Amino acid sequence: MARFSRMEVLNETLRIGMVPTFYHPDFETSKKIVEACAAGGARVVEYMNRGDNAYRVFSDLVLHFAEADPSVILGAGSVLDPATAALYISSGANFIVGSVFNPEVARVCNRRKVAYMPGCGSASEISEAEEAGVEICKIFPAASVGGPDFVKALLGPTPWSRIMPTGAAVEATRENIHTWFQAGVAAVGIGGNLLRPEWLRAGDWASISRLASQVIGWIREVRAGSVFLGVEHPGLYPYGEATGREIAEWYSQTFGFRMSEGSVSFFLQGPGPGRIEVLKEGGTDRSHVAIEVADFEAAMAELQAKGFEFETPKIYPDLKAVFLKQTDPAGNRVHLIWRR
Repeated sequence: MARFSRMEVLNETLRIGMVPTFYHPDFETSKKIVEACAAGGARVVEYMNRGDNAYRVFSDLVLHFAEADPSVILGAGSVLDPATAALYISSGANFIVGSVFNPEVARVCNRRKVAYMPGCGSASEISEAEEAGVEICKIFPAASVGGPDFVKALLGPTPWSRIMPTGAAVEATRENIHTWFQAGVAAVGIGGNLLRPEWLRAGDWASISRLASQVIGWIREVRAGSVFLGVEHPGLYPYGEATGREIAEWYSQTFGFRMSEGSVSFFLQGPGPGRIEVLKEGGTDRSHVAIEVADFEAAMAELQAKGFEFETPKIYPDLKAVFLKQTDPAGNRVHLIWRR
């Protein structure tokens, strides 16, 4: 039985914008692949029905991640008939993907309130799938049906359609991702261009996580129309008689924000986006502002072209940050931040 509702699956797919797709006959390797994708922010993952007893591996993955990482949303791909769809749904699939559209599969999924993302190769097939309740249509094979030009042409008369290209035409590069999303796709499915065979052979899960995170950053960038996504947090310094802890506790008690303590600062965060950093030391009435970026290197290059200079960047696996040498006109410091 699916752990996530159909709307949760669809909304998360649309929010992230990328679905990694893979098949591997070994459970342990498959587990590492899913872990690597989720670590990079891609928590909606499609396991393809491509081998004997694939559903057994999938079922074991569902049981494992229900305990190990309940945020992971697993679905089954390469599902062509209603019997196979029912088998995977009974094994815990949260969504079903196919290379073709089958009305009987749509009926099975609708009965169980499970999202169905079928493969379509024409405007007529997409329309037929939408009439059967499909919210996101996969176009497959994406290159053969016309690539981004097909998507752009299709959305002219039917702007409500949500399209997800998959296959070799979707590449894990900034240029390719920008091209697809500028054409109007809702999400992309990426297989071997993300889960590269040489990385799988070497067990290089960190590279998969880094690239997944980078692709999601490119998606956020193209959707926003800028590499600069917004204010990640303001940074407040203790000044006068107030200590950093007193300031942080005031925000926590006044607004109910969750307070976490680090080595040099406190962070306050509510249920919505954004947070506040309160430094433990500083002694200044100025603040700093952290600007969230989709691509750290591209953001630095864009500002360098405008004449800005930087202090020494701090680079970690899950975070990159750098202060501008120049302040804003009021003397407030500014830094760029990228977080996985």
